[in-house]
Amino acid sequence: MLSNRTFLLMTTALAPALWGTTYLTTTMLLPEDRPLLAATLRALPAGILLLLLCRRLPRGAWWWKSWVLGILNIAAFFALLFIAAYRLPGGVAAIMGGIQPLVIAVLASRVLHERLTGRVVIAGATGLFGVCLIVLQAQARLDTIGLLAALGGTLSMAFGIVLTKKWGQPAPPLTTTAWQLIAGGLSLLVLMLVIEGLPVAPLTPLNVVGYTYLSVIGTAFAYVMWFRGIAQLAASTTAFLGLLSPVVAILLGWIIAGENLTPMQIAGIVIVLSSISAAIISRHAKPSCCGDADLCSQQIRI
Repeated sequence: MLSNRTFLLMTTALAPALWGTTYLTTTMLLPEDRPLLAATLRALPAGILLLLLCRRLPRGAWWWKSWVLGILNIAAFFALLFIAAYRLPGGVAAIMGGIQPLVIAVLASRVLHERLTGRVVIAGATGLFGVCLIVLQAQARLDTIGLLAALGGTLSMAFGIVLTKKWGQPAPPLTTTAWQLIAGGLSLLVLMLVIEGLPVAPLTPLNVVGYTYLSVIGTAFAYVMWFRGIAQLAASTTAFLGLLSPVVAILLGWIIAGENLTPMQIAGIVIVLSSISAAIISRHAKPSCCGDADLCSQQIRI
C-alpha cells in the first residue's frame, strides 16, 4: 500500500508529465502561428470550469495575490513559453527550463529558509545535464529574443512557485487554481486581442479536441495537482518533478510520432530520473499543512 508521501509525489508528478504532452498536442492538433490564442484557450476556459465547480471568489488580499500568482504562474509563463517555442528549437527551450530546479532551490533557501544542500545542487546540475542529452541538437540555432523569453518563463514560474509556497493557500487547491487561471487567462486574452487579434479561420474539429485536452486535462487537472503538491512539498522537490516534462515529451515523440530515440537520449532519460530520485529520496515527510497559514511551517518537507 502506498504511503501518503509516495502518493503525493506521484499525483504531483502527473502535472509535469501531462505538460510533456503539450508539444505533441500543439504540433498535431492546433493551428499554426497562434501562440497567444493557444495560451488563452488553455488558461481561461480551465479557470472558468474550476470556478464553476468551487463557486468561491477570493477575499481581501487574495484578490491581488491571485492576480500576481496568475501572472507569474500562468500568463507570463505561458506567453513566454510560446514565444520561446516559436523562436528556438525545442531542445534549447527545454534546457532553459532545466535550470529551474537550481533557481528554485536558491530562491527557496533565501525566501522560505529551505536548506540548500550540496546534494540538491549536484542533483540539479545532473538533471540539467540529462535534459541536455535528451533534447539538445548540435545544429541548434540561437535567437536572442527566444533565449530571453525562455529564461523569463523559467524565472516567472520559479518566482511563482516560491511565492505560492510562501503565501500558502487560503482555500482548497481547486479553488486557488481557479483564481490563478482566470487572472492569468484574462491577462492573456487582452494580450492576444492587442497582438494577434481574433482568429479569422474557423477552428476545425481537431483544433477543438486539442484545445479541450490542453485546457481540461493539461491545465485544469494538472495545475490542481501541481498546486496541491506545492502546498505540501518542499519547493525544490516540486521543481525537480518538473524535469519529467522533457522525458515524457521525448518518449511520446518516439511512441506516437515515430521519432528516433538515440542511445544518448536514453542515457539522458536515466540521468534525469536519477537526479529526481536523488533530490527527493533523502527528504523526510512531516505532517502536511491543512491550509491554515499558521500551520504552513509544518508542511511536508520532502
